Formats: sequence, structure tokens, C-alpha cells
Amino acid sequence: MRHTISVLVENKFGVLARVSGMFSGRGFNIDTLNVAPTHDPALSRITAVLNGDESSLDMVIKQLRKLVNVVEVVEFEEGQAVMRELLIVKVKASHKARSEIMQICDIFRAKIVNVGRNDLIIEMTGDENKMTAFVGLIQDFGIIELARTGMLALKR
Repeated sequence: MRHTISVLVENKFGVLARVSGMFSGRGFNIDTLNVAPTHDPALSRITAVLNGDESSLDMVIKQLRKLVNVVEVVEFEEGQAVMRELLIVKVKASHKARSEIMQICDIFRAKIVNVGRNDLIIEMTGDENKMTAFVGLIQDFGIIELARTGMLALKR
């Protein structure tokens, strides 16, 4: 089963290693992991999308709450949070293909952030289904490079 967890932690050395070690030590496969500072420079938010069973998840959450540098742990139920991901992709773009790529970008509300002689770099945010659909459409043009942030989430 798939779970999205948000862990608010103190910005201290080794916290990420302890948190991710807790997940892997309990048999969870981490699908995405995102860590960044919050508005408070003393705190960071770890957002993890995991696969594993419900009983193991409950145990992991309890153990995470006991870690010294963990401030808060939240599991998001379906529809309980706003979840987004960032995608940056460099795609081959001949002069003939550019207008079609631009139309696809308009449909998905993606932005072209760099125009090269034979390629475009596109930026897009959205949920996982939107990302998958977009990549599926542009892969026929030829993806040169692709980077995704992993899921970010905040409670509604």
C-alpha cells in the first residue's frame, strides 16, 4: 500500500539518515524522498512516499516520533493534503516539432524555460498522474534528460 508521510525535523547533521534508515529498516521501499528547509531556518520538512503495509507504517510513525530531532510526523490520507511534484525535462525539438510541443505544454500548463538550437527545457508542476501523462506524450519527441523532485505535501 502507498503512503505519504511528512516529517518536520530540526536542521541537524544526520537526521535524514536516521529517518530514511527507519523506513528501510522496517521494510518500506521509498518511492520518493524530498527534503528542504521550511520558513523557519531551524527546521526542515521531509516528505516521503512509501510502499508498505498499514501495521508496519503505524510502528514506523511511533518510532519516528521518538527520534530526538523529530518535531512532528503526519501521514496524509487520500484528499487530506495538497500534493505536488516538479518536473524539469530537456526534450529534442526540431523546428517542425516545436509548435506541437508548445501545444502540449499549454494543455498541461507547463512552461518552456529554455530554448536551445535543437532542444527545449520544460518545467511543470502537478500530481503524479499529470506528470506521467505529460512524459508519455513528449517521449515520442525524444527525452534528452529528465529530473523530478519527488512529492511535496502540505495538509489542507
